[in-house]
Amino acid sequence: MDKIVVNSPAKINLGLNLFGKRNDGFHNLETIFYPLKLADKIHISKTDDFIFTTNNSSLSSGTSNLVIKVKDLLENFTKEKINCNIYLEKNIPIGAGLGGGSSNAAVTLKALNKLFNLNLSNKTLLELALTLGSDIPFFLNPVPSFATSRGEILKEISLKLKGYLLLVYPGVHISTKWAFENCIPKNNKIQVQRIIKKMSLCDDFSDLLTNEFEKIVFPEYPQIKEIKERLIEMGAYFTLMTGTGSSVYGIFHNKDKVEIAKEKFPKESFTYIEEL
Repeated sequence: MDKIVVNSPAKINLGLNLFGKRNDGFHNLETIFYPLKLADKIHISKTDDFIFTTNNSSLSSGTSNLVIKVKDLLENFTKEKINCNIYLEKNIPIGAGLGGGSSNAAVTLKALNKLFNLNLSNKTLLELALTLGSDIPFFLNPVPSFATSRGEILKEISLKLKGYLLLVYPGVHISTKWAFENCIPKNNKIQVQRIIKKMSLCDDFSDLLTNEFEKIVFPEYPQIKEIKERLIEMGAYFTLMTGTGSSVYGIFHNKDKVEIAKEKFPKESFTYIEEL
C-alpha cells in the first residue's frame, strides 16, 4: 500500500466541568465527547521527501502544525524516516472548539502507523497521542465517551442523540489558555448513567449538562451568548457551547425548523446541519 485516505471527524462536548488544577499544570475535567459526521479528509502517499499541503491558507506548515508534529514524533520514536505527501482537506473550522486539530493528529498517527507498517500497539499510539494533546486520544477511537482526568481517560458509553443538530461558529477565536486560567472549577459531577437514562426517556436533560466555560466566555463575547439564546428561541430542545468555544450547537426535533434556523444566522458565520 502506497497511499491512504482517511476521514478526520469533529466532536462536540456534552457538558464540560473542571475540578481544579493538577500538579502537572493541567486541569481535572469531566466531559462527554460526541463525534460528528463533519470531518476533514487527509490524503497520505509515500514519496521521496516530506511534503505537507492544505486547502486552508491560515494553517501553519511549520513545526507547530499538529500533523507535522505527529510525523516528527513517529520518526523520533521509531528511528525510521517517514517520507510522504500529506494533503489536509480542511472542512472543520479552526479554533472552533470542535477538536479539528486534535482529530487530524490522531488520524494521522493511525494512518502513518498503518501505511509504513510501524506495528505500534494501540497502547503505544495512545501514549504518543497524549504527549501532543489531552483530547487527541479520543480521536483514536471516536465513539461517544465519558472523559475524565485531562480528558484522556475514556469510557465508551451507549449514547445516541436524537433529531437534527445545528452548529454555529461565529468566527471568534477564544484563547484556550485564557479560558482555563479564568474558569472557576465546580463540585457537581456529570452523572453519566442518569444522563443516558434521561436521554432515552425525554428531551429535557439541560439540567444535567452544563459547560462551565459559558460563565466566563459569554460576558466577554456576548455574540456567542446571543447564538445560544437564538437557538433556544428558534426551537432547539438542547443547546450548549462546545469546548472553550466559540461554536454553539442546538438540537432540534424537526428538520424544517433546523433549516429555517440555519438561514437566520449571518452568512459569514459557519453553519452546519447534521441528522443525528
